[in-house]
Amino acid sequence: MKQGFSIRMLLLFFTMSLLLTACGDDPPEPETGDNAAADDETVENDESDGNELFDYEDFPQTVSNTGDPTGEGTLNIGYSSSTPFEGTLNYNFYTGTPDMTMLGFFDESVFTSDENMQFTNEGAIHFDMNEEDSTVTFTVAEDVYWHDGEPLTIQDYVASYEVIGHPDYDGVRGTTDGFTLIEGYDEYKSGDADEISGIEVIDDDTAVFTYKELAPSLTSGGFWFYAFPEHHYEGVDIEDMASAPETRENPIGLGPYKVDSIVTGETISLTKFEDYWRGEPQLDGMEVSVIPPSSIANAMESGEIDVAASFPSTQFPDVHDMEGVEWLMQLQNSYGYIGFKLGEWDEENGQVDYKPDEMKMGDVNLRRAMWHAIELDAMGENFFNGLAWKASSVMSPVHEGFHKDDLDVPEYDPDEANRILDEAGYEDIDDDGFRETPDGEPLEISYLAMSGGDVAEPFANYLMQSWRAVGLHVRLVDNRLTEFNTFYDMVENDDSDIDIYEASWNVGTDVNPDQFYGADAPFNYTRYESDESTELLTQGNSQEALDIDRRIEIYDEWQELMIEEIPVIPTLNFSYVTPVSEDVMNWSEETGFDEETHLYRVGFSE
Repeated sequence: MKQGFSIRMLLLFFTMSLLLTACGDDPPEPETGDNAAADDETVENDESDGNELFDYEDFPQTVSNTGDPTGEGTLNIGYSSSTPFEGTLNYNFYTGTPDMTMLGFFDESVFTSDENMQFTNEGAIHFDMNEEDSTVTFTVAEDVYWHDGEPLTIQDYVASYEVIGHPDYDGVRGTTDGFTLIEGYDEYKSGDADEISGIEVIDDDTAVFTYKELAPSLTSGGFWFYAFPEHHYEGVDIEDMASAPETRENPIGLGPYKVDSIVTGETISLTKFEDYWRGEPQLDGMEVSVIPPSSIANAMESGEIDVAASFPSTQFPDVHDMEGVEWLMQLQNSYGYIGFKLGEWDEENGQVDYKPDEMKMGDVNLRRAMWHAIELDAMGENFFNGLAWKASSVMSPVHEGFHKDDLDVPEYDPDEANRILDEAGYEDIDDDGFRETPDGEPLEISYLAMSGGDVAEPFANYLMQSWRAVGLHVRLVDNRLTEFNTFYDMVENDDSDIDIYEASWNVGTDVNPDQFYGADAPFNYTRYESDESTELLTQGNSQEALDIDRRIEIYDEWQELMIEEIPVIPTLNFSYVTPVSEDVMNWSEETGFDEETHLYRVGFSE
């Protein structure tokens, strides 16, 4: 699979930068409803009449209208969002998905990637790794220009590290391996050094970075993706850059289209950049507008827009037969999961305190039985019309080369769930319909679920009903769904009321799962860790794993361990849909660089 520009890759770059995201308008998790769900409420699990099922694999990822565009016209793109874009239009400083999306239409990564999200040397900057001395040489390609006509220099790339690593920088980036493994970066960030000792600029086009070690994550999202136009910000202090006119009013980039005008929060108008380094853009310009999700389908059907980015997948079943539109589908870079609280965060030592013997969900037999009790395929069909489906691993299929698809995971089997619980000593002693613990104590499992979205309440109730069907008394925390901010406050602070919780992870371009499951990862919300898991995660991002086949072996073993230990139940994988007008050429959602479907090749047919 190949890809040039796509909304999907923008989302992947974003999540690599922020690491954690479960908010905004990107809907990775099976959202939960706004209303309280009563304990004895039942949920119908049969398919409604006319509930048509879809499979993303039946849909293309690239439009069928490919070839040479007319070279004229303005492409109108609607970005579906209930949130206006803030207008922080530089990759070093933005924080929200809407801004990230707008940035992608006029700036671009200096690196390309293949179908496994591994960096390749077809971008504006090339890299050459030397394993013997742990260095990487970065070289600027010829004739690459900023939108103001200034040539791209290697100092523009170095400047990204100098800005993000500066003590006065208050953004969210600079904590990944691509930064922290550079010699002297930590001293620079702390203010103990005036420059990053591990970066040596050789000439206008070349720089050598020296790393403490060459981790495989460097080439899958570790190197910072973007150059920074240092000359454009001349005289602006770092602490003022995010709010400066250079960022909010007249931003520049390296992409095939340049900013003409901005209506903050609403619209960006772009015009062709004649000196784009790859070739002549095939449009006169683009108009990108934020459109509420409730209006996006009508805007597409009426011809107001030619492409709808971030289209709400839940609307697709009702409009899939829209005339004059080709529907593209692709995997979302996320998966849903049910997490079991197995410890607490040790703030003093900066690591998880895994103590399953003290936690209600510490028995792996209980966790395995709960997995057998839920019918995940049916959940994907009934709640998402087949656009979500059973997940079998905590490694997303977005990372196709690393996702182990033959894992022996617990299948839906209530009889097996009952057998496991019986043999583990969970019996209904008092004949109230619910099992007690092996010690004869009442077992009430508190379940934290998030509010928001049409399927929220029935989704949560379906899970509780499934667990109750095998005799487990599962109740919502406070007998209601919990709003987003409160939900994550409780999860992050290991609220004692939580036994299990349902959430999702957005994954980045780097397959490394340590950020979510490592012993020293604050985002390891289950607080699970083991010597074997830690060893495998360490090996997976070590120099031996620069051999991609070896890295796959390591992560295959780690995925098998997660199925044995069950700190989480992976629930659903998700797809997303993009409607494209039939007269638009070369638009693609495929993964991996392809010159023919790069943004500058998108245009109109006759």
